[in-house]
Amino acid sequence: MSCLDSALGRKRDLADLEALGEECELSGLGRHLPNPHLLIAPYVRREAVLSSRIEGTKTNLADLLLEEVEAGASEQAESEVREVRNYVVALDHGIRMLAKPPLSLRLVREIHERLMKGVRGDSATPGEFRQSQNWIGTPDSTPATATYVPPPEQMMEALSDWERFLHIRDRIPDLIQCALMHEQFEAIHPFLDGNGRIGRLLITLFLIERGRLSQPLLYLSAYFEAHRQDYYDLLQRVRTHGDWHGWIRFFLAGVAETAREGVRRASRLMGLRERFQKRLRERPKALALLDHLFLNPYMSVARAERVLKVSNPTARQVVRVLEQKGMLEEITGRSWGRLYLARPILEAIEGSPEAP
Repeated sequence: MSCLDSALGRKRDLADLEALGEECELSGLGRHLPNPHLLIAPYVRREAVLSSRIEGTKTNLADLLLEEVEAGASEQAESEVREVRNYVVALDHGIRMLAKPPLSLRLVREIHERLMKGVRGDSATPGEFRQSQNWIGTPDSTPATATYVPPPEQMMEALSDWERFLHIRDRIPDLIQCALMHEQFEAIHPFLDGNGRIGRLLITLFLIERGRLSQPLLYLSAYFEAHRQDYYDLLQRVRTHGDWHGWIRFFLAGVAETAREGVRRASRLMGLRERFQKRLRERPKALALLDHLFLNPYMSVARAERVLKVSNPTARQVVRVLEQKGMLEEITGRSWGRLYLARPILEAIEGSPEAP
């Protein structure tokens, strides 16, 4: 890998203890969750939204969750929601396949195929590495005027080097190796479309494979999106100036900040669940519906009927109980086809200020 020796030479002063500590706390939290899936599902969806937003998709988390419960979005909104949903599918597939380690170019192609299926860019050979030149720049740029032109003929050689680098163990701190892995993937840019999303998705898969995360609870897209220009600029400075030091420090700062926020969000969600459970001790069906609100805080009578496997009148009664207990609020104002929202749960997932 180019400039690797330079990066390794600084590995001691780059071993950011705060980042390592926060990441370990989040990983430990994942091991002790009573039902990890309740946190994993909303985390994955939030990451899918934020990673897609970096690429220009305007769908927000509420759009994605609402689409899962109630159809009727515009064609453009449906297309963007599909892009985000594909990210969830791709990440789920990657996590399942980690049972057959290690990470590989084959898995990267499988993830890309799922990411690009049926969305913008699906004509750009999903699941296949590019066979023509691509570049990064403004919409009207050419290879001559582009900000960055990835390697042409040397691409497959660079990918082989990248795959071998993935399999190096015990020579480089995992977080630093992850930072290097991400930068190099983005530099190679092996697909005609979807490289940014795949590269960010690989961060989580790498950390799970290395055992640094017990559950997929750490995602850096929120940090990258909040510091988008720095993210792009520092990746580019590695290519133009060999500034590995600046990029790795930025990456480690993102791990620390994201892990701290992840711990806070997970603790808040668990606190909400415990508080809601206490209110429903005498209501077993409502208690059974509660966990489904953590998977998706939007609820309809039809969804309640389906997930509880009960009659329509019983589902209505259960939803009414949750509304009376202050856990659901009706948000349509309609007398039919009503939709309900567990707003405190949505706010906790999104990281909004604590509800009163």
